[in-house]
Amino acid sequence: MKYVAPRDPARLLSVLRRGERPLSVEIETLLDRLDRFEETLQTLLPDESPGQRRERLLAEARTLEERWPLAEERPPLFGLVVGVKDLFHAQGFPTRAGSRLPAETFRHDETPPAASLQRLQEAGALVLGKTVTTEFAYFGPGPTRNPWNPEHTPGGSSSGSAAAVAAGFCHMALGTQTIGSISRPASFCGIAGYKPSYDRVSPDGIIPFSPSADHVGVLAASARALRLIAPVLTRHWNDRGGHSSADPPHDTLRHQLGTVLVPDDAYLEQAAPESLRALESLCERLQGIGVTPLRVKAFPDIEEINRSHQEMIAAEFAQVHASWFAEHHGLYHPRSKELVERGLAIPQEVYARACGGRQQIRDRIQETLDRHGATLWLSPAAPGEAPRGIDSTGSPLMNLPWTYAGVPTVALPLTSLPHGTGPGGLPLGVQVAGHFGSDEVLLDRAVLLEEALR
Repeated sequence: MKYVAPRDPARLLSVLRRGERPLSVEIETLLDRLDRFEETLQTLLPDESPGQRRERLLAEARTLEERWPLAEERPPLFGLVVGVKDLFHAQGFPTRAGSRLPAETFRHDETPPAASLQRLQEAGALVLGKTVTTEFAYFGPGPTRNPWNPEHTPGGSSSGSAAAVAAGFCHMALGTQTIGSISRPASFCGIAGYKPSYDRVSPDGIIPFSPSADHVGVLAASARALRLIAPVLTRHWNDRGGHSSADPPHDTLRHQLGTVLVPDDAYLEQAAPESLRALESLCERLQGIGVTPLRVKAFPDIEEINRSHQEMIAAEFAQVHASWFAEHHGLYHPRSKELVERGLAIPQEVYARACGGRQQIRDRIQETLDRHGATLWLSPAAPGEAPRGIDSTGSPLMNLPWTYAGVPTVALPLTSLPHGTGPGGLPLGVQVAGHFGSDEVLLDRAVLLEEALR
C-alpha cells in the first residue's frame, strides 16, 4: 500500500457541523478506506463484519442528524468517528485487553462504558470499533502494522489506535499510556498524541495496567485536532482564550512560544542518531523565528528513574492481575507472565520508594521550567523510527520520565522538516512537555509549534 496522510479533522469538523458535507458521505469515505487497507494493517478487532459496521454507523449517523438538525445546536465533536482501544469498556463491544482470556473475565452486563468514551459520545462522536492493543497494554504485540510501511511496527500499546488514525479509518482514537503507549505509536505513525496530566482524564471503565502511572489520552492527525478534542475529555478544562484559529505570524509564534528547554544529559543519549538530528532540525527551525532552545540538565540520573518507574508499574501490574493470573495463567503471553512474576517479587519498601519518586521528578521538571522562565520541554517522542517487524513495539524510554512525573505531553510529527524521517523513510516525532495541570497551555503551545513546523 502507498501511504496517504489522513485528513485533518480540525478542518473537517466545522464542515460536518454546518452540514456542508453529509455525515453519511463522510462515513462511507472512511469505511471505503477501511475496506481497502484493513486486511493489511489489522487495526481493529473482528467484532463486526464490514457490512454490519457500515450499516450500524450509517444508522447512528442518521440518528445524530435527526437529534441535532440545526447546525448551531450541534455538539462540539458532531460526526467525528473514534477508535476505541481494547482496554476501554464500550457498549455493544466485548473487552479482551488484547488477551486470550475470556471476555467475561473483564466485563459483565452491569459494567458501565468508560467515562472518557461516554464524554466523546455525548459530544457527538461515533464509535468505529475496538482497536488492537498489545496484551494488557504491555509488550505482547498484536497483529497491527504501520500504515507508512506494513513491514514495520506501529508501536504500542495503543497500536491499533495509532494505525487506524494514521490510515484514515477514523478521525481520532482513544489510547492509554503507562510508559510510552500514546507518544511512541504517534511518533512511529506520523500523527499527534496527547497524554494529559495524570488523572485529568478519568480512568473509570478501563482495565488498568498500573493505577499510579496509567494516563488516558487521544490520538489524532494534528495538534489542532487534539486541541478541539481535549476540552471534551479533560476534567476541569479552563479555556483561557488560547490562540487565533488563523495561522499566526512568526512574531506571534516567537512571543507565545517563549523559552523552550531541551534535556542535555544521559536521558538524551537513549535516542538514536536520526532522532537527535530531527530534534536539532526542529531547534534550527525555532531559531529561525527567534526562539532559542536552552539545553539544560534534566535527567542525568535517568537509569535510576527508569528503574523506579519499572518497579512501580510491575508491582501494580501484579496486584491488578492477581486473581486473573491465578485462574488463567496458562493463557497469558510469556512477556505478560514474566511481568506478573517480576512484580510479585518486588519488596514493599522498593515499591513505596518508587511511588514516592514521582513527585520528586515532577517537582524537578517544573522547577527547571520556572527557573528559566520556560513553558515547554522538547525531546524525541521515540528513540528513532519504527523498527522493522511486528514482534516488538519499540522502546518507550524517551517517554518514561514524563509519564513517571505525570506531566502533560503532546507528540507531534516532524516529517515536514529536514531529517524529519528516519533512514527507512518512516516518520520521527517530537515530544512536547509542560507544567503539571497546565494541559490547556501545553496544547495551545503545541498548536503554535505545529504552525512553526509547516
